[in-house]
Amino acid sequence: MRILGLDHGTRRIGVAVSDELHLIAQPLEYITPEPFADFLKRLKEILAEKEVGLILIGMPRNMDGSYGPAALKVQEFTAAVKDAITVPLKLWDERLTTKQAQMYLIQGGVRRDQRKEKVDKTAAAILLQSYLDGLH
Repeated sequence: MRILGLDHGTRRIGVAVSDELHLIAQPLEYITPEPFADFLKRLKEILAEKEVGLILIGMPRNMDGSYGPAALKVQEFTAAVKDAITVPLKLWDERLTTKQAQMYLIQGGVRRDQRKEKVDKTAAAILLQSYLDGLH
């Protein structure tokens, strides 16, 4: 079974998936969170296609470890997803994943107009990879 990483955002939710050995995370796509029914439909398709056994959701935290308004939105999102699917969910610290993703894309020479399309799924892959690294 694979692990799916979700990086929640107000405009896009980045999606990444692990390999079956839980060694490598790769960016998959992004899904728009609204309408929520459409988001859930696509999420369920991915869960079936990739044979996912766990969903890892990024929990935003402030640099001092406290939770801010974005964390409340993620908690509400997580509760709604949990009610709609049977795959277990786990929250994971996502501090600075978006900044890291932007840095990687800039260093990789990705043009500014293309970075918007890639930053969310890249952040999800960074989030997921940090979790996978902790497993081994």
